[in-house]
This record gives sequence, C-alpha cells and structure tokens, in this order.
Amino acid sequence: MARLLKSYWIYLLSFIFIAANSYLIANEFFYLALLPFILVLIFMALFNLDKLMWFVVFCVPFSLNLEELDIGGVGMYLPTEPLMFGIMILFFLKLLLTSTFDRRIVYHPVTLAIVFNLIWIFITFLTSEMPIVSFKFFLSRMWFVVCFYFVALQLFKVKKNYRIYLWSYIIPLAGIIMYAVIRLSTYSFDEKAGHWVMEPFFKDHTSYGAVVAFYFPMLFLFINKRYSIYVRMFSYMLIVVYALGLLFSYTRAAWVSVILAGILFLIYKYRIKFKLLLGVGVGGVLILAMSWNSIMMKLEKNNQDSSGNLSEHVESISNVSTDASNMERLNRWNSAWKMFKERPVFGWGPGTYVFQYAPFQMSYDATIITTNAGSNGNAHSEYIGPLAEQGLVGMISIVLLLIVVYYRGSLLYHRLPKGEFKSVVLFTLISLLTYVVHGFLNNYLDTDKVSIPFWGFIALIVAIDIYHSDDPKSLDSEA
Repeated sequence: MARLLKSYWIYLLSFIFIAANSYLIANEFFYLALLPFILVLIFMALFNLDKLMWFVVFCVPFSLNLEELDIGGVGMYLPTEPLMFGIMILFFLKLLLTSTFDRRIVYHPVTLAIVFNLIWIFITFLTSEMPIVSFKFFLSRMWFVVCFYFVALQLFKVKKNYRIYLWSYIIPLAGIIMYAVIRLSTYSFDEKAGHWVMEPFFKDHTSYGAVVAFYFPMLFLFINKRYSIYVRMFSYMLIVVYALGLLFSYTRAAWVSVILAGILFLIYKYRIKFKLLLGVGVGGVLILAMSWNSIMMKLEKNNQDSSGNLSEHVESISNVSTDASNMERLNRWNSAWKMFKERPVFGWGPGTYVFQYAPFQMSYDATIITTNAGSNGNAHSEYIGPLAEQGLVGMISIVLLLIVVYYRGSLLYHRLPKGEFKSVVLFTLISLLTYVVHGFLNNYLDTDKVSIPFWGFIALIVAIDIYHSDDPKSLDSEA
C-alpha cells in the first residue's frame, strides 16, 4: 500500500509540475522548466559526485562565457562554473562535518605549493586596487582547485577513473575540432578565418590551440598494446583529428609547445641525466648572452608577418619588428613590468591587469591592435601577469608550483616499474609541459577550458604518487 501511495505522489507531483510549467510558459516564463535538471544535478552531487564531475568535464569544451555573449556582463562559463561552485560548497561542508582529510594529501609538497599560491592570491586580494574583481578571481581559482585537485584526488583513487576523466574531455573536444576544421574548409583554410571558426566554444584561436596541444600528447598513451584494439584504433583516428586541429589552429605557441613536449618525451624515455641537461642549459644561456646583440639585429630584420602559408607563418614567430601579434605581446609585457616596478610587493590585485595596464603603455610600443580597454586579452603570460597583479611572490608561487610538480613527477616516473601507471605519469608530464611552455606567451588559467586539465593532470600525478606508487597493481580489481 505504501509503495502504491508513493507512486501516486509521483504522478500527482508530475501533473502539478506540468500544469504549472505549461501555465508559466504561456505567460513567457520559461525558467521552471530547469527544475528537473537542477534536481538531477543536486541528486548527483549528493549521491553520485563522480558522475557529476565527469559531466562537468564533458561540458567544458562546449561551455559558453556569459560576458562574451553580452548577457549581463558577467564573466562566468555556463554550465560548468555554477556546478563547480556547488561542488566546492559541498566539499567544504563535508570537511566541516567530518573534520577528516587524508594527511598524505595535506602534507604533499604539491599541495603545499598550491596552498601557498592560494594564500598569496588571497592576501593580494585584500590589498587590491579593485577588490571585487580580485575576489572573483580568487573565488574562481578556488573552485577550479577544489574540484579538480582536491575532489579529483579522491576520484583518482580508483584506477579506471583517470580514463573516464581523460575521455570525457578528449571526445567532445574532438567534435569541436571537426566543427572548426570543416567550417574553416568552407573558407579555403584561410589563416584569418582560422582565428574565429572555433567560436562560440572558444573565444579565439590561441586558447583553442593551447587546449588542442594540451591533449594531443595524451592520445599517444592509448595506442599502447595494454589497451584494446578498439581503443587503439579510435586513438589513432583522434591523433589525426587533433593533428589537423593543431595545424589549422594557426597558433604558433601551440606548435612550439608540442615540439618541446616531444623533446621532453625523449629526455624521459632515454633517461638523459639532469647534470647533462643543466650543463646544456647553462651553456645555452651563456651563448645567448654573448650573442644577444647579433640575435636581436637578426630578429629586427625579420619582417615576415603571420600568413596563411605555413612556412611563412612559422617564420613569423621570431618577427618582433612588424608582426602585430608579437609586437603587442611585447607591449603588454612592458606594461606589466612597469606595473610591477610601481607595486613590487603586492601588485595591483589578482585579475586587475586588464583594467589597469592602459596608463603604462608607451606610444613607441603601440601597435595597430593596441587598445586601452584590454579587449585583446591581458598580460599574455602566465608568469608575467602574476608579477604585475600579485608582485614578485605571486610569480614565484606559480613557478615554484611547476618546479615541485615536475620534481615530484620525475621522481615518481623513475621510481615506478614499467607498466600502465608509469606511462600515465610520463604522458601527463609531457602534456602539462605544452601549457607550461604556452604560459610564457598566453594565460588561460582563469578559464575552465584550461584550468580543468591543468589542475586535473596535477591531481593525477599526485594521486598516483600517494595511492598507487607503492603497489601499482593494488587497485586493478577496481578498474
């Protein structure tokens, strides 16, 4: 009888909802239709958090920025960021109620480096020139880190979850790549059209190229014989798709980052000694210093601008005399340096560069794309940007984080026996390097497109270090 009454309640509530929703739609109020979707998300958050996390990852390539769509002027990505905010609140509530968290995570060097970075962002938010802007920056950094570092670490305890995490992003991104390439083909693969054919999913070709480059090396993980023939065949197909996306992104920084990632692969694979690398690096710096004037003279003579011709487009990478993109990047860096010199300790506040840099531009640095509104991006560097916004300590905190990740990741790679986890660590470090390199020329860690793979890949390395490195086969039964 009780079961029958429950079914009647379901029918009754469904009828009331349909009637109320129909009435409201007739009166041009459409938002009640979102209620079932919201209830499903709440249920998933409470009882199936892992599935909600994979849903968020899957949605990231398709997420849209409200600010770019001119909806209320709010810089928020839908549907991902509201979901991450909710997951973050649940995480802190659970932490308060249980008061327990794995000490191995808390005291891991990577976690300490991340917490140091977050603390300094919070301090510089308090001293910010624009506190509201800086608070939004701090809050968004928090939900990225909480969701895809701290929560992801718990999910990566189960071996199979790293595959779900990777495929949840790789597959929808492949769809967007095909959409962009097919759309570009209707413009005869014109280089200028290549700057916007990925819209509205990516704001420009540089962020699109950075993400494609990020995941491109990871595809080679799945062509190993340990995976099924179907996975390997599918991976080969995706390698072709991603290669086309990378090529026709016309993103020079992405091309360079993939080449350097390939070099890092060889370094790890052939166990080249750190002392040799250090010696080569020091020697290279000395040669660069002694030849600086002649190098600059040659660079200034290069007047090859960006072009639809691939060889000319590659040649334009070193053009710092006429290429507008390269010259504007130097303009932004010079502005950031001047901002740092004026406020070297706390900076101008996280996220404020785009609103504060205009008075620091010099007329002789101006280009045809120079603007005082920051409409063409911000500091164009993941390292110089924090220098202006958070002072010297801010830049050191992000550099320190990367050093710790690669130090611990390298130790882990060499410690692990030959097998799946060793390969996962290798390709994770290689993929991360594409963005470490890209970060010298652009900065996208304030977006969900890059933050979710960036923090998630770091979490994957730490999870293997904590949970799987002592006995790599211990969780095979959970796969």
